[in-house]
Amino acid sequence: MELLKSSEIDRKTVGASHTAKEIAQQPRLWNETKEILFSNRDRILSFLNNIERKYDQLRIILTGAGTSAFVGDTILPHLKQIVNNKKRVVESIATTNIVSNPHSYLDKNFPTIMISFARSGNSPESLAAIHLGEKIIDDFYGIIFTCNQDGLLSVNKKNDEKHLVIYMPEDANDQSFAMTSSFTTMLLSVLLLFHIEQIHKFETTFEDLISAGDSIIKESEKSLKELAASSFSKVVYLGSGVFEGLAREASLKLLELTGGMIPSSFDTSLGFRHGPKSILDKDTIVFVFLSSDSYTRKYDLDILEEIYREKDRGKVVAISSLKDVAAENYSDLFYCANLPKINEDILLTFPYILYAQIFAMYKSINLGFFPDNPSPSGVVNRVVKGVTIHPFVNGLNNGGKI
Repeated sequence: MELLKSSEIDRKTVGASHTAKEIAQQPRLWNETKEILFSNRDRILSFLNNIERKYDQLRIILTGAGTSAFVGDTILPHLKQIVNNKKRVVESIATTNIVSNPHSYLDKNFPTIMISFARSGNSPESLAAIHLGEKIIDDFYGIIFTCNQDGLLSVNKKNDEKHLVIYMPEDANDQSFAMTSSFTTMLLSVLLLFHIEQIHKFETTFEDLISAGDSIIKESEKSLKELAASSFSKVVYLGSGVFEGLAREASLKLLELTGGMIPSSFDTSLGFRHGPKSILDKDTIVFVFLSSDSYTRKYDLDILEEIYREKDRGKVVAISSLKDVAAENYSDLFYCANLPKINEDILLTFPYILYAQIFAMYKSINLGFFPDNPSPSGVVNRVVKGVTIHPFVNGLNNGGKI
């Protein structure tokens, strides 16, 4: 039974009603997200232009918690490539860091736009990060990408002239425990935000991405299900540039959906040798996200070959945008998204993450978990609980010394 193509009854039987639906719907939601950004193009440009003409330099912070934070981590290398002037400084800082250490991350005198990613918009840290920004920074603005129109972030800021609230497609408000379509739609939204003036140029690319996503769901599900049913106890995801953030998200998906029973980690292709490779043994599966950049890809292929030649190792899985004889020769499983014309890695993050999401869902089921709620005891929750937001006294830092 292949759940992404199954009936609601089949999905409910294994506790994956929401998870399977939300993974499978992503190609459709990518197109809906593009239309949402296109329809908001003038509003976005007006908001950004009004801010940028006021200041000689502007700081942009990408923020969220958990998967929402990894949206910023994933796209940051791409944004650093295209924001190539001294007027804008872009950083990715998790709300969990901002809230616990505001003086380390917020600068009173640096005009700032905080771009928040929020599935529910009700996370205590999401709300507190914006509150701290408003309290500490003299010139503070916000852009909120949220999947929930009724969330506190949306309700509090939709009429605030210093904030721009943009809603994801309604179906992107994932009801399952693990974020899937909410991750890719928010990632796509911020990508289009930074390319808003040329958004129309993405038309052909979107057709290719949607087609690739549909093909992965149709053609790779059975193989990923079989891989998830094989014997292993640990998983590693490797990738360079934008794929480092994506590897972190892939790692979290598996950890969440297996209730922590399958330890997972992530690293860069070059960084893996510097200690983290110690995890490698016959019970460890390694996924390598291959870059479309010919230079970067050399390093990805180097680590792929090195791991493949190890005697004491588990399966090696390569994920590529195009056919590659070397990658096929040095992997036990080779997945091709069939996007040879796409030479921007950030665009490949959308089809690539589908492999990791599908694999994690099936391993969850294989271990006897219900993917929609892999933590019934409440150790972790869909919207985080148990967070105390402590009162902040502006001016105090370094242990309370002024």
